[in-house]
Amino acid sequence: MTQEKFDGIVDNTCKSIVNTLSVKGREYTRNNNPLHNFEVGATMSNQTREKVLYGFALKHLISLADIRNDIEKGKLPSLETIEEKFGDAINYLILEKASLIDRLDGK
Repeated sequence: MTQEKFDGIVDNTCKSIVNTLSVKGREYTRNNNPLHNFEVGATMSNQTREKVLYGFALKHLISLADIRNDIEKGKLPSLETIEEKFGDAINYLILEKASLIDRLDGK
């Protein structure tokens, strides 16, 4: 891989992440709270917001594990699948980071 190709992957990924979090963020935000769904999930399940968030993220992490297992069997994912699955996982890491920073800020 060339440095230029790598830089392009990083740039495209960052743009996609910003777009997805902005669009999805608007869909899930209630009362100006982008973490609304995770807070409601925490109340409903008597868990921390971060545990609920991890539960939501788990299906995406399992998809990545499945991709790794498929590679061992000689099956490569499509570029579309790679973009989607890694984007989802990155988004959930960012959401969890935001959740933790929110806690540090004393909400």
